[in-house]
Amino acid sequence: MDRLAAVILAAGKGTRMKSETPKVLFPVAGKPMLQHILDTLKAVGISEIYVVVGYESGQVRAAVTGVSTWVEQREQLGTGHALAQAARYLQGYSGRVMVLAGDTPLLTASTLSGLLTEHKDNKNAATVLSAQVPDPAGYGRIVRAENGSVLAIVEEKDATPREKAITEISSGTFCFSWAKVGPLLTRLKSNNAQGEYYLTDILSLLAEEGEKTGAYASKDYREVSGVNDRIQLAWAEKIMRQRINQKLMLAGVSMVDPESVWIDSGVEIGQDTLIFPHTYIFGSTIVGSNCRLGPNTSLNSAKLGNNVFVRHAVVEEACIGDDTSVGPFAYIRPGTEIGCGVRIGDFVEIKNSRIGDGTKVPHLAYVGDAQVGNNTNIGCGVITANYDGVSKRKTEIGDRVFIGCNSNLVAPLKIEDGAYVAAGSTITADVPARALAIARSRQTVKADWRKKD
Repeated sequence: MDRLAAVILAAGKGTRMKSETPKVLFPVAGKPMLQHILDTLKAVGISEIYVVVGYESGQVRAAVTGVSTWVEQREQLGTGHALAQAARYLQGYSGRVMVLAGDTPLLTASTLSGLLTEHKDNKNAATVLSAQVPDPAGYGRIVRAENGSVLAIVEEKDATPREKAITEISSGTFCFSWAKVGPLLTRLKSNNAQGEYYLTDILSLLAEEGEKTGAYASKDYREVSGVNDRIQLAWAEKIMRQRINQKLMLAGVSMVDPESVWIDSGVEIGQDTLIFPHTYIFGSTIVGSNCRLGPNTSLNSAKLGNNVFVRHAVVEEACIGDDTSVGPFAYIRPGTEIGCGVRIGDFVEIKNSRIGDGTKVPHLAYVGDAQVGNNTNIGCGVITANYDGVSKRKTEIGDRVFIGCNSNLVAPLKIEDGAYVAAGSTITADVPARALAIARSRQTVKADWRKKD
C-alpha cells in the first residue's frame, strides 16, 4: 500500500477575525478549528501529518495535538508557497498527499475518504474537493473540460464574468499524487491579482502536462466552507452543534429542544438521558445513562454517573455519583467529588470537597475544602469557614453526622462519626463521636425592653 500523508496550511493570521489570536485556533464547539481537522484526518486513517505555521506559530503548536511535523512559513506568499515549504520534508515521497486549509472545521471523515477513493480509482494526478453552492462569490471556480476533467481553478479576483457564473467551487482541499505534483511547485507564478503563488494553479500545470485531473463533489456544500470572520465562525458553530446533537439523539439521547442545547464535541452522554432546554455541556464532560439534565444547567468538564438529576445548576470539573440529584440553583465547583444517592439542594455551593454516599445538603449551605462522610445531614444555612484570611483549612465530617441549621464550622475541624451539632452553633473545636456540641450563648429575655409607641 502506498504512503498517505496530509499537509494542513495554517500559517495565516486571519485579519478579518480582528484578533491577535491565530485564526485556526478559534474554537468551534469547544475545539480549535485546526484540532477538528487533525481529528478528522486521524479518523480517515492518516497519521503522517505536516502543519505549515507562520503567525504566532508557538501558540499554534501549544494548542493542538496529533501533528507529526511542524513546518515554518516565515513569509505568507500564498498557498502554493506554503506547500512548497513542506515539500522539503517530502523529497522522494511516492505516495498520495492530501492538502487542506486550516480553517475548514466542518469537513467530515466520510467526505475526505470519498476524495481519496475518487483520486485513487481514477488514477488522477490531482483531485480537488469541490461543491455546488448557491452563492459562489469569494470562491475559486472549477473550470472543467468536456470530458469532466479539471482544466483550471480560477480565483474570484482573476475570474472573467463567464467564469464567475460557475457555481462549482474549490474547497481548497486536494489529493495529489506527490511524484507528479511535487516537482511542479517550483513552476508556480505570482502574476495574479493577489501577487501570490496559488496552489490552485497546479491543476492548470498538470493539464498542460497531459496529466489526469478531477474533482470530487461534496454531498453537503456546507462542509467545504472556510471560516474567515466571526460571522462565518458563528455559522460553523451552529452547524457543528447540530451535528453533535443529531449524533447523540441517534445514539439514544433525548432532547426536548435541540436548538437550545449546546454540547461540545468532546462530550460523551449515555443512552436514555433526557436533556431539557437551555442546557450547556462543555469540555470533556462524561454523562452516564438515564440522567436528567436541565433546564438551565451548565456542565463543564464534569463526570456524572447513571441516574443523575441536575437542574438549574452549574457543575464545573466535578464528579457526581449514581442516583444523585443536584439543584435547583446549586453551584458545584472544581475539585468536588459527590458520592451516590446524594441530595444537593437549592442554593448550595460546594467547592473542592468530597461528599459521601447518601449524604444530604438540602439547601442554603456552603461546603468548602471539606470531607463529608456517608449518610450525613448538613442543615439549612450551614457554613464551613474554610479561610482564615491567609490560607484554606480543611473540615472533616464523619458518617451519620447531623449538623443543625445555621451552624458555622470553623476549620481546621474534625467532627467524628455519629456526632450532633446543635442549630445555631459556631464550632471551633473537634467534636468526638456520638457527642452533641452546642456553641451558642444562653438566651436572655429582657421584659418591657421596647418603649411604648
